Amino acid sequence: MRINVLGILFLLFVTSACTNKTTYFANLDVEQMSGKIDVGDYELRIAPDDMLSITVSSVVPDAAAPYNLPAVSYSEPGKSELTIVPNLQVYTVSRDGDIYFPTVGRIHVEGMTRNELAKYIEDKIRPELEDPFVLVQFMNFKVVVLGEVKNPGQIPVQTERVSILDAIGAAGDLTVYGERENVLLIREENGKRIYHRFNLSDVSIFESPYFYLRQNDVVYVMPNKAQQKNSNYNQFSQYRISIVSTVVSAVSVLTSLAIALFIR
Repeated sequence: MRINVLGILFLLFVTSACTNKTTYFANLDVEQMSGKIDVGDYELRIAPDDMLSITVSSVVPDAAAPYNLPAVSYSEPGKSELTIVPNLQVYTVSRDGDIYFPTVGRIHVEGMTRNELAKYIEDKIRPELEDPFVLVQFMNFKVVVLGEVKNPGQIPVQTERVSILDAIGAAGDLTVYGERENVLLIREENGKRIYHRFNLSDVSIFESPYFYLRQNDVVYVMPNKAQQKNSNYNQFSQYRISIVSTVVSAVSVLTSLAIALFIR
């Protein structure tokens, strides 16, 4: 009975130690902060290795054909009509930050936004195309969320506006072992790798220039101290078990050899 009671008390202690009781935005004063935080700039800037879909349209559709891939047509089973779908032309930005666009030639797109690139192309082809409209989209925008979240992994992003909170939400939120005051952002920028730490319990996160994520950002949620100790203990236990297993195997082999020699 005493052992059972001690065991229950120990489990309660471990559970309370492991649970992260820190809430999000603990110091938020709604009355003081309401309407006083700017949304900030979340427009993405084109970077090397980005994949861009560029579609050109015009009031004269046939005139825009040289700038686009031919549409794909197929027939569905049981139907005589053909289904026609657009065929997106994708451009991969070179390491130098360039793409090659029909009739325009080489364009240095690194550092541009989608809208800036679209306007640049429209201005270039307007003498040859009546009322052109250019749509530029990112095709490989993704972020990676690792560490103490419920569903770690790569998260594809369908919109240009994605924040650190969006990424954590898409990963299923933090586990009870996640350290809300120590979330690490890893980003590649101008050929260098930079690091930034978020404190999700502090409302100042909304004013951070890193609040909105960029393509290929990595978010790592640090484990709390209880989880770190538990991880170290598990590693030590596995090491000890492997040593014991090796010793037992060796003793078994030696015993088998001794028995075989004795029988002879």
